[in-house]
Amino acid sequence: MAIDQEDRVAVTQTSLANGARRIDRAASGIVGLDDVLGGGFPRNRLYLLQGDPGVGKTTLAMQFLLEGARRGERVLYVTLSESLEEIQDVVQSHGWSLDGVDIHEFSQEDQLSAQTQSTVFHPAELELGETMRTLLGIVERVQPSRVVFDSLSELRLLAADSLRYRREILSLKHYFVGRKSTVLLLDDRTTDAGDRQLQSLCHGVVALDNTVPEYGVERYRVRITKMRGVRFRGGYHDYVIRTGGLDVYPRLVAAEHKSEFINEPISSGVKALDDLLGGGLDRGASIALMGPSGCGKSTIATRYIVSAAQRGENAAMFLFEETPATLFQRSRLLHMDLKPYVDNGCVAIHSIDPAELAPNEFIQRVRDAVEKGGARIVLIDSLNGYLNAMPGERYLILQLHELLTYLSQQGVTTLLITAQAGMMAAAAVPGLDISYIADTALLFRYFEYGGAIKKALSVFKRRSGQHEQTIRELILGGEPGICISEPLTQFRGLLTGVPTLDRGGDTQKTGAFA
Repeated sequence: MAIDQEDRVAVTQTSLANGARRIDRAASGIVGLDDVLGGGFPRNRLYLLQGDPGVGKTTLAMQFLLEGARRGERVLYVTLSESLEEIQDVVQSHGWSLDGVDIHEFSQEDQLSAQTQSTVFHPAELELGETMRTLLGIVERVQPSRVVFDSLSELRLLAADSLRYRREILSLKHYFVGRKSTVLLLDDRTTDAGDRQLQSLCHGVVALDNTVPEYGVERYRVRITKMRGVRFRGGYHDYVIRTGGLDVYPRLVAAEHKSEFINEPISSGVKALDDLLGGGLDRGASIALMGPSGCGKSTIATRYIVSAAQRGENAAMFLFEETPATLFQRSRLLHMDLKPYVDNGCVAIHSIDPAELAPNEFIQRVRDAVEKGGARIVLIDSLNGYLNAMPGERYLILQLHELLTYLSQQGVTTLLITAQAGMMAAAAVPGLDISYIADTALLFRYFEYGGAIKKALSVFKRRSGQHEQTIRELILGGEPGICISEPLTQFRGLLTGVPTLDRGGDTQKTGAFA
């Protein structure tokens, strides 16, 4: 999903820069990256862009220059490692135009031709000093406000030793002092990967890397390892490379997104369910629906979505397993047709492919549903699929906690479906205990009675108030689609799956429904 840069520019300008001294910044052309940087690169400084081959350094650098050209600035791209044709291929693949971008390539042919006034050389055939003089001559002629040098590996090879290399980079840094140029130095780390001299010399360092999971596409991450004198959002931030360039998805910090809202109960439209919850769900609360597959978790969650749409509220559903077609069919058979509300825009359905999704990209989709789509209730179905979208389950609880805190502060009610293993499961997903994070927890169970498998529903947690301690039977189908019995006081051992009649207790029948 492409990011609408104009819609997110306000976040870029305010999320990290509030309260800080005003610094003139050069926007990167990537809204998510500008958000991480607190508004963009501080101008008139030298920056290092590091990463292995194939992580998108050239693409990012070109977006940086194109943004400058769009703003009417003079921009310069100097390539020592790629041909002009290769650069043009990259630009064309993204549908960009090079209008306003000066590109200078170093190639052997023009250097050897005495008749040609050359801007093109092959760095391996030149002494470092001559190469540097040529580079600076180009800069003198163009007088750019944004410059990209791609890549420094060629200069490192020409320097032969680290001391001379450091001196040349330091002289390059001093050359640009006072020239009002913001410079990106690209380094592919193909030589002397452990050399940190460049990092110490540059004003800031942006590191790009990628990992390859056992299944699915590569996961790309960006991290600001250094940025002198300014605040930035630390840690790893996901990004993807698509037609049109890089999209960066900043790590969510819930504390940056606080808002006021009116706390009020939310009805499901099923009185017995609302009674079980002590009057309904709470606005801004997170609700975990836990139980084995097929016990009614998604149906109850859909009931809340339909009820919200009937009140005129917007809702968003993020589906990791079920397809929209199956969801529409199931909801229609249970007399809560979703399709009309999807058609009129009240309900947005997002089908998620965990193998193709970066973790923070999913977070951004949820944020867009709330901030752009106005969703007041969000369903994640299921957390098992969400877990599969993560690079490692040990990070899931931390990221999920941040997401739920953000949604709570926005007054958004969140429904979290967790499928537990086995028909009579008593344990949650291995490595994932969501019950202590959620504000409210609904427990679904199967039980055997009268030669049939039945469903039981109970509430074992609600932080904000009282709730019933009872267990009720849940029946799906027929009219009105969802039926919930009176409390099953005549049974013992319902949660074990094989209950027994309590002869000394109440003798209410399971056929009485509210």
